[in-house]
Amino acid sequence: MTTARRADQPEPTNPEITAAIAEEQAYVDTLFRRLDDEVTRANERLADVMKDVDPNNPDPEALVRRETEYHGLNQKLDRLNLAQLGLVFGRIDVEAAGEEIDQPVPGHPDLDRRYIGRMGLDDRDDNYRTLLLDWRAPMARPFYLATTVQPEGVQVRRHIRTRGRTVTGIDDEVLSGDATATTVQPGVGSESALHQALQAARTGHMTNIVETIQREQDEIIRDTTRGVMVVQGGPGTGKTAVALHRVAYLLYTWREQLAKTGVLIIGPNQTFLEYISRVLPELGETGVVLSTIGGLYPGITPTGTEDLLTREIKGSGEMAGILNEAVKAYQTVPETPVEVTVDGIVITIDAATVAKSRTRARRSRQPHNLARPIFREHLVEQLSHQMAQTIGADPLGGRNLLSAADIDQLHDDLLDHAPLVSKVDGFWPELAPHQVLTDLLTDKARIDDAAAGYDDETRAALLRSPDAPWAPSDAALLDELATLIGLPDPDEARAEAEKKWRQEIEDAQEVLDVLSSSQSSDIDDDAEVDPDAEILSAFDIIDAETLAQRQEVRDTRSTAERAQADHKWAYGHVIVDEAQELSPMEWRMVFRRSPSRWMTLVGDIAQTGSPAGVDDWAESLEPFINNRFRHHELTVNYRTPSEIMVLANRILYEINPEMSPATAIRDSGREVGYVGAGSDVDKLKEAFDDDRLTAVISSRAAHRVGEHHYVVDEIKGLEFDHVIVVDPAGIIGESPQGWQDLYVAVTRATQTLTVVGDLEL
Repeated sequence: MTTARRADQPEPTNPEITAAIAEEQAYVDTLFRRLDDEVTRANERLADVMKDVDPNNPDPEALVRRETEYHGLNQKLDRLNLAQLGLVFGRIDVEAAGEEIDQPVPGHPDLDRRYIGRMGLDDRDDNYRTLLLDWRAPMARPFYLATTVQPEGVQVRRHIRTRGRTVTGIDDEVLSGDATATTVQPGVGSESALHQALQAARTGHMTNIVETIQREQDEIIRDTTRGVMVVQGGPGTGKTAVALHRVAYLLYTWREQLAKTGVLIIGPNQTFLEYISRVLPELGETGVVLSTIGGLYPGITPTGTEDLLTREIKGSGEMAGILNEAVKAYQTVPETPVEVTVDGIVITIDAATVAKSRTRARRSRQPHNLARPIFREHLVEQLSHQMAQTIGADPLGGRNLLSAADIDQLHDDLLDHAPLVSKVDGFWPELAPHQVLTDLLTDKARIDDAAAGYDDETRAALLRSPDAPWAPSDAALLDELATLIGLPDPDEARAEAEKKWRQEIEDAQEVLDVLSSSQSSDIDDDAEVDPDAEILSAFDIIDAETLAQRQEVRDTRSTAERAQADHKWAYGHVIVDEAQELSPMEWRMVFRRSPSRWMTLVGDIAQTGSPAGVDDWAESLEPFINNRFRHHELTVNYRTPSEIMVLANRILYEINPEMSPATAIRDSGREVGYVGAGSDVDKLKEAFDDDRLTAVISSRAAHRVGEHHYVVDEIKGLEFDHVIVVDPAGIIGESPQGWQDLYVAVTRATQTLTVVGDLEL
């Protein structure tokens, strides 16, 4: 291995290394010149697009094309600017194996030299010769797969370190070819680039691993499965990083399809979303929807908290049945007959009549709101026949004197009678999910009716005060109710509004044409009028306003923006991180957003903290995909030092003795520290003099507000340099998943762990 120091360290004395850095610097300069050319061209085209508007020719289609190109150019500029952050990070000299060689290795015409980076760049002046391979391109894959045991045709792999546009160092690995020996030790732990990444201080934001993706991670990232894929992995195995890089790979490989449908990433909490928010832009991908499971239903911001029993009940699959009964409770029949007078004739609406119409509507299998017209139509049909019996009855006992056409007219007249229709609609009212859920959870009588088959404790746990804020568990219930009720599709509603708007424009244009043909200034012909005066008529004013409307672009939102506002949006791909936390009701909500069932689920059932979470992947997924899913397991723990994993593995044994821990590949040289309960946590934090990120994770009873003070729910998926776990026994005792919570807490550290309080194992 050949290694160069950073630019801010003393100059290397090895002339071979100095020459290698200079060689790479020259090539990197070429790449940045090419990148700058791309930025210049994009900016010039953007300026042209901004000017390319003819106010005298308001062509709506041209305006839409302009808007589309405008947004596309801005997205391209974003990608180009972000690509400058570590534009190039690797190089391989690889056997061409029959493929066309873009850059022959000097002295080895059968070897192809490929540079790997965050985006692809071609040489426009040299027949579009590849200068830089996007890390997701198939020809870049040997950079990640090659080992001394399986070199994949790679003779030399070079990691290139840069700061800004300056090459600061290189690491070479000789993997095959003429070399008969190598100083590179087998195993990922010896790889210099990976080691540097693992030792780096944490910053509060996740960094991408594009330079250091390992073989088992790469296989998951590039997996071609078009169904559900489950990635199980213990702490520190890189589950989140793999999921995010898989998003970037999928968007690269299936860009045209996913650009239209979008990608959804679901994380466990808002802190986690902020933590990962920079990764995809750094990889050159924007426009992905990031959401917590509680924020997935549009229009609510869940801030409420609930006890474990309430969360467990609201997350259980039985809640779907309770909600269904809650909706049915609005489909009422009158306790006593209701009379309505129409044109002097009394119409009686009794329970039997309404019940028949209710049965007809329910048998349609339509959601509640969509079944309302069926209910109304059937009930009014019955009432029109009742009215016909009164009006057309033959006093001599013969057949009714009204014809079928007469009865149809009565039917139409009744539908136009507002008091009657109001009574009819009252038996099957239009509903909204927010209204139904609030009515249910704040009314003991409604809960008792909807959950009649459940015990008192269950029903009591559902009841909350009317002023309680939305809780994260409510999102899945609102989504279920939206399905049961049948809300209008936002795109269909928008299309209908667009159709109505166009009709109004056409109607207005007809009026304008009449005004134009009969236009008169209403000025007496004998009056003295300046022949050069400009007379502005009503026609001119109205026409100008219409023209302004016609130039309006109807919907310029991005795919991500449209998807976030639409509870029915069908995403092209869905990623769920910490997927073991999802309850059965939340799984129902997630799968509605993925009718294609193309999903990547990453998690660890040993870290399940939710009372209604996943204990077994097959059991949780069976209702949706009949256990047809691809399973991967990550086996290497890159984050957690072996000293900490000694304790973590003892906790894992308490959770499930049959679970195999991931293999920790590095030592920190510092054992886990144990101090007594009541120790000064602030002093413990001050003892770390390396300015690295320190987190205090405690039980809820011991939690105190402060910077970087957390309870376990808040740190799922995060990592810190130093972790202080306070009151471990309290963490265990606060939840049926207490051991899992403690396991999560102790495995957040990348350097040291300190335990405050008693812990018996």
